[in-house]
This record gives sequence, structure tokens and C-alpha cells, in this order.
Amino acid sequence: MVNLISVGLAGILALRQHSELPIHGHRNGWGALSRCPALGFSYPAWQKFWKLAGVDHLHVNGLRNKFCETDDSVLASARAVQQTEGSCRGAMPVFSSGQWVDQVEDTYLRMENADLLYVCGGGIWAHPGGPEAGVTALRAAWKGVMQGQSLADLRASVAEIDDAYTTFTGKS
Repeated sequence: MVNLISVGLAGILALRQHSELPIHGHRNGWGALSRCPALGFSYPAWQKFWKLAGVDHLHVNGLRNKFCETDDSVLASARAVQQTEGSCRGAMPVFSSGQWVDQVEDTYLRMENADLLYVCGGGIWAHPGGPEAGVTALRAAWKGVMQGQSLADLRASVAEIDDAYTTFTGKS
């Protein structure tokens, strides 16, 4: 994982030349570039530089995230990351920022694919049943929604999903 803004394009190009490992590009500091409309930064445009430099995964934030970015902006960014344009190959969008089972269904349905990374720190580690239950809940949620089940139905049949909802929302 590389902080794109700190390392810069020259650093990413050098890393790509000397490493065959996938490069996971984190956009730490993106908020400083994007919150003021006078700066003119657009993630769908900005991410092309990183893909051309050889980054394989690019953070795009997440749905109902803990920052100020809207879901529509996150989805536009993720779709742009997946897109191939000329010599600019597609990459894998990384959904993160307060993600847990609650956003799985919307992420899958709105992206219309599962060609992404779904990163859940607290969604796993803070699960009331422990990390194993957190992973079980996420796997069951993704498997279920990809098979056409709703999270509401999955919640009724998968205890780990229900436990996550009860804990993270405070509602039964």
C-alpha cells in the first residue's frame, strides 16, 4: 500500500519498475484536494494518472462513508477506476471508510459487479462475536446478495449479520 499523494507519480513509476507485486494506491489527503471546487480536482480524471503509472488498486471511499463524499461521487470514482480507456487499463476500486455488512447490498447492486475490494476494519474487528464472526457476516452478506437475496432476508437467517446490525445500529 502506497500513499499516492506523498509518493507522487515519479515514486509510483519507480516502484512499478522494480516490483512485480500489485500496487495498492491509497488516496490519503484526497479531501484536501477535492473539497474546494476552485481547485478543480475530479477523482475520475485524477485516477487515470495513477492507473497509467501502474497502480493496481485505488481507494475510492465507500457508501455511507465516514467522510464528506456522497455515494454518487464514490460510485462515479469506482466506475472510472474499473474503466479501460485506450492504453489506460482498468484497475480495482477499493471501498473503505466505515464499511460493514450494511453497505454490501447497495455496493453490489449499484456497481452491478463484485470486481472490487471491500475493506472493513471495524466491520470485522468490532463485531460482537469477534473477528471470525465479522468475516463470517461479510462473506455471507456478499454471497447472499450476489445470489439475489436481500440483506433483510440474510439478517433473518445469518446470526452474525443480525448481531452486526444490532451492535452497529443499536436497533434490534
